[in-house]
Amino acid sequence: MDPLLDLESGTNHELSKPVPGVWRVPTTDLCCIYRVPNCLRRVSPESYTPQSVLIGPLHYSLKLQALKSRGDITNARLVDYLNMEEHKKFYLAEFAKRPEGKNIIDGFKRVIKEDEAVIRASYLESTAWIKTPKFVEMILHDSVFILEFMLRRSVEAATEKTGDPLIDEPCLAQEINRDLILLENQIPFFILEKLFDPTVSKLREKTFHQLTIKHFEFQDEKGSDAKFRHFTDLLRRVRVETVPDHAFERCYESMYQMYSADKLDGGGIKFEAVENPLSVLVTFEKGVLKIPKFLADDDAEITIRNIMALEQCHYPFNSHVSDYIMFLDFLIDTKEDVSLLVEKGNIFILN
Repeated sequence: MDPLLDLESGTNHELSKPVPGVWRVPTTDLCCIYRVPNCLRRVSPESYTPQSVLIGPLHYSLKLQALKSRGDITNARLVDYLNMEEHKKFYLAEFAKRPEGKNIIDGFKRVIKEDEAVIRASYLESTAWIKTPKFVEMILHDSVFILEFMLRRSVEAATEKTGDPLIDEPCLAQEINRDLILLENQIPFFILEKLFDPTVSKLREKTFHQLTIKHFEFQDEKGSDAKFRHFTDLLRRVRVETVPDHAFERCYESMYQMYSADKLDGGGIKFEAVENPLSVLVTFEKGVLKIPKFLADDDAEITIRNIMALEQCHYPFNSHVSDYIMFLDFLIDTKEDVSLLVEKGNIFILN
């Protein structure tokens, strides 16, 4: 057998040794977090790659790489990763300063250890190459980082610096939020709820679910009270919930081609913008095509691509967001199509 290099020890092992990237097969119903397929990644790799913070086991090898690069500032991305690994330690220490913080953290470790098998089963890739002590430590640091970041962001805006760059510098906070919604950068939500519901209710009189909904600004959105598997799934859920149940019960034929927006307009079809930018419900009635507004800002591509990757991996027969984007792709073929939809209010572009 060909030898493989173990990332931590640097020693050679046989191919039978657990290594990163190997699938767990067969999968179970618990599986919900995936590495983005290469056929999607190669189109826009940056859309799926964390810029600052690495969460969960799918990027654990990158964490090790960042730690080994300590002192080398030639790779800015690894420097950012290293800074965030240190910041996780800072947040854990700060959390421990809360009343009963040390005892709570010890309790977190016990809960993670008890649910270790279920957490591992949430990933398509085997995490067996990460030994239990390291796995528990990773989930603990990543989870507490998420909680502490959300708690700090949930308070009213400070009028002076706090000493925490993630709170003091808006661009860093925005970058963290982008990283937290990436498909490969997820921790199963059930363990976050199990760990933090008792703590959050004492600190903010909310559940962790409510804190999450507030953090991502979905308080008034349909589907915000629905269950979800992780943050990427939440972003999909609030969109899919805009489609009425009866629409799922109907059978539709696959659509392989369609006239573009400009040609439809020339044929007398009217366009009407639906105000909810999270909606994926398109209707056509009495010559009027009603399409939700599509907000084209810096985050739109990252968000949509990660939701579509989740649908390809987890919801292949209910890929409603992907279907909606494909519909828009049919509509938009030329710059005239874009101009028309912007004019009609269906696309709102933020530079």
